[in-house]
Amino acid sequence: MNPSDKIELGKWCSLEIMRDTRVGCYLSDGTDEILLPLKYVPDTCEPGDKLTVFCYLDNEQRPIATTLEPLISRNEFGWLQVAETNQFGAFMEWGLEKHLLVPFREQATPMVAGKHYPVYCYLDPKSGRLAGSSRLERFLSNEGILLKSRDEVEIFCYRQTDLGYEVVINSRHKGLVFKDQVHATFGPGSRRKAYIKSVRKDGKIDVVLEPLGHQKLEPAAERIFEALEAAGGKLNLHDKSDPEAIKASLQMSKKLFKRGVGILYKAGKIELGTDGISIKAGS
Repeated sequence: MNPSDKIELGKWCSLEIMRDTRVGCYLSDGTDEILLPLKYVPDTCEPGDKLTVFCYLDNEQRPIATTLEPLISRNEFGWLQVAETNQFGAFMEWGLEKHLLVPFREQATPMVAGKHYPVYCYLDPKSGRLAGSSRLERFLSNEGILLKSRDEVEIFCYRQTDLGYEVVINSRHKGLVFKDQVHATFGPGSRRKAYIKSVRKDGKIDVVLEPLGHQKLEPAAERIFEALEAAGGKLNLHDKSDPEAIKASLQMSKKLFKRGVGILYKAGKIELGTDGISIKAGS
């Protein structure tokens, strides 16, 4: 969070308390004022103190401040749940009393109450109101990319495809994490650090979840080795094991399991037995 010293809708602001009233206190950036309702005013504050607040419009479309923390801020991407839908669009739960509206024209697919969707929060230039959009690619650009291989970035996963997982990079670019790079816990809605694998001539960006300089094993082999360590050094799985048993234990196909085992064996990290695999002494 990097609060602004100016009142800006949809952003965190660091503002000075000017005066108390029966409905709350008024905060100022030196030019404009905004009300922080009484229920959000800290007990120990007084005029002259500074507070960090989030500014948005209330149900009467009046600028208002809050100490509640929204799930996303203006110009950010998030994974939000639909609270309800009506003739205006979908209203998203985003941590504040007033829901964030995603108009019908901004819905990549028709939204359904109770389901989660990737959403970008923006300030509508026509109405001056905060709104959301699930048409994320309107707000992404892969032109003027300054990233290079091995750079650490922040990613937000917003969609799964046949190739892998499409992600937003640093709230600016679109990238792809190929599915063979992904562990079971990663998917739409995930937000984490990642690393640039390559930036192609056509502007497409390949992303990996682990630092390239430290990738001693491919993800399947790494996952098997981690499972071996968690199980005390041995797994009762081998090349004759039932595919369903492998999938239940490691969340991977038998083909991927055999490839991972082969990599670990060639690296001298495991021993093969008739009843399973085990970590080789000294590994």
